[in-house]
Amino acid sequence: MAITKPVPQRTDDRGEPAKPREPAEPDAEGRHLNSPLLLTIVMLALVLLQGPIRGALAAPVMQSWTTVFVAVMVQALPFLVLGVLLSAAIAVFVPPSFFARALPARPALAVPVASAAGAVLPGCECASVPVAGALVRRGVTPAAALAFLLSAPAINPIVLTATAVAFPGNPEMVLARLVASLLVACAMGWLWLRLGRTDWLKPPVRPSHDGQSRGEAFWGSVRHDVMHAGGFLVIGAMAAATLKAVAPESWLRAAADNPVLAVLALAVLAVVLSICSEADAFVAASLSQFSLTARLTFLVVGPMIDLKLFAMQAGTFGRAFALRFAPATFALAVIVSVLTGWVIL
Repeated sequence: MAITKPVPQRTDDRGEPAKPREPAEPDAEGRHLNSPLLLTIVMLALVLLQGPIRGALAAPVMQSWTTVFVAVMVQALPFLVLGVLLSAAIAVFVPPSFFARALPARPALAVPVASAAGAVLPGCECASVPVAGALVRRGVTPAAALAFLLSAPAINPIVLTATAVAFPGNPEMVLARLVASLLVACAMGWLWLRLGRTDWLKPPVRPSHDGQSRGEAFWGSVRHDVMHAGGFLVIGAMAAATLKAVAPESWLRAAADNPVLAVLALAVLAVVLSICSEADAFVAASLSQFSLTARLTFLVVGPMIDLKLFAMQAGTFGRAFALRFAPATFALAVIVSVLTGWVIL
């Protein structure tokens, strides 16, 4: 029987057991390309492929894509900046006690009050997302903040005035849009209050500005929100431009002849086009082959859920929230629009 000798234990200079050696890691510099080198490679590739790239951009599909993308960005970006400024002002200058005094203590009553307060924000849906995030951070009940998010882009004075100008022969369109949008906002707020779960809603975060002056904290919040929300706005605009460029226009002409398909088609079109709420009334007025109820659906759905809004909501409140909130908002907006159109229009 073989006898094994014990392996002597390694010790350090002080006679204590030495720690096991960790395997050497490869140099991080060798595993990753640095930024200047990566930028140089990209620039060289663009120079070498400038001929095919120029030809691809000259194609009609790409020209349509570029037109829609630039239009969405130009329309939405000023109002996104407005919303970011309001969000930073709320976060820095408005004390949390203000919202406790301004809104009813009962969440069920705070929802309609917040929905009606959406009339004071002169912006579009891109502005309402960062403002709603700031309200949640300041302790406003999420149901009320979400009701404000939905109502503000659809019932503010600029949007209602644009709707009246776009439909001079149908002044009831303004009332129908106001009523339908308020009903959807309140219903979604109450629905979240009833069925919403805290783990679905990721609280919006922002970097800490402790030790800074109010001015420094304000501009720090502005920079953070512009970079955060702006990135998701670009993603949504790219998706909207892609779908608009590849969808055949003949589908719209065929859908207009069927009342049910007309409503669904314009509801989906509102999601795809992602038009700013200050301009969507003129687009709806141009779709004269569709009924007033179908065009009302376009005006109610668009400011509440579209591609860029979904991306911004997912970035602000979390993907789990957006995947539940967006489909419910879409379905409820379509139903309420049809019922409102049947009664008022």
